Amino acid sequence: MKKTTFDTIQRFAKQMQHCTRLLTRFVMMALIFTITIPQANGASRVKDIADFEGVRENILVGYGLVVGLNGTGDSLGNSPFTEQSLEAMLERLGVNTRGSSTKTDNVAAVVVTATLPAFARQGTKIDVAISSIGDADSLLGGTLVVTPLLAADGEVYAVAQGSITVAGFSAGGDAATVTKGVPTAGRIASGAIVERELGFNLASLTSLRISLRNPDFTTSRRIEQAINKFIGSKVAKSTDPSTVVLNLEGSKRDDMVSLLTDIEQLMVEPDQIARVVIDEQSGIIVIGKDVKVDTVAIAQGNLTVRITESPQVSQPSPFSQNGTTTTVPRTTVEVTQDGDRKLTVLSSGVRLQELVDGLNALGIGPRDMISILQAIKAAGALQAEIELM
Repeated sequence: MKKTTFDTIQRFAKQMQHCTRLLTRFVMMALIFTITIPQANGASRVKDIADFEGVRENILVGYGLVVGLNGTGDSLGNSPFTEQSLEAMLERLGVNTRGSSTKTDNVAAVVVTATLPAFARQGTKIDVAISSIGDADSLLGGTLVVTPLLAADGEVYAVAQGSITVAGFSAGGDAATVTKGVPTAGRIASGAIVERELGFNLASLTSLRISLRNPDFTTSRRIEQAINKFIGSKVAKSTDPSTVVLNLEGSKRDDMVSLLTDIEQLMVEPDQIARVVIDEQSGIIVIGKDVKVDTVAIAQGNLTVRITESPQVSQPSPFSQNGTTTTVPRTTVEVTQDGDRKLTVLSSGVRLQELVDGLNALGIGPRDMISILQAIKAAGALQAEIELM
């Protein structure tokens, strides 16, 4: 009986040890999944704030003709370039129209634009945009004839052709016309085929430059530190506010894609100067989060002058022989000044929220706020750069 009790206690102890080990493993797994590396507020990936050297798009442009328009094309009399282009195209097709009078309104001269992606290979299809340059009314239903697309070096990198998709339309009669969107512009999805590739070999580079989209000394330095910490050696060097040079000597250049993929996923908190952007035409004000204001008192009052002209007609008495009808001017001038405006004190070192609250306390609109911000800057109390758009 005692032996049975001892065996039972021993089995119970083993079960408790097993449960303890399972509980310990569970707690360790929970800690692994819950502990995270703290990230700086506003951190962004390197790929979102910088570009890699050579990984860029190229602009293409071409001149072509759109045919098949239902009487909405260029007037050949008003667009001589369209007539000349039509004659040249027909000559290349074996049709001689020189010296004859061509009358058609089914053709339009257009400019074709496209963007050649980085590392685009032969046979890749890209989208093109079509815009009329003559007096065509609409490109709806038109077809772009074969058009070579050139880059800045004058070489042909793609050829475009196809039916145009136009979002807008125009219709009307003698008394009224309805127009929606822009019927003289359209697009051709996958309308161009890449015929020439841009030669750029990443594996042959001994150094690679990373260009910041918003140049800043602090951001450039942080990217350098993040790359060096990730790789474990000083391979990155910040040379100026917009450039970080990556030394590729001794690296695995055959696996350059993996290296750049890891670098562009690094998290960096971009820095920027305190800036206030003002668009006076639309009254838009954008204030950066680092804008600070020293202690300053602000008062704002509006002076409104309203002038109203109410001319009256003065007529002579009935049956008067010498009287004439004249206009007598009547002018009313009203001057209104807001007298309930009070001084508002903004404390030293206030940030964005306090600045906005203080200006809103004055009960002013965006137009007056622009003048107040410029006045604070002129007084030397606004520690930020004002940029006028």
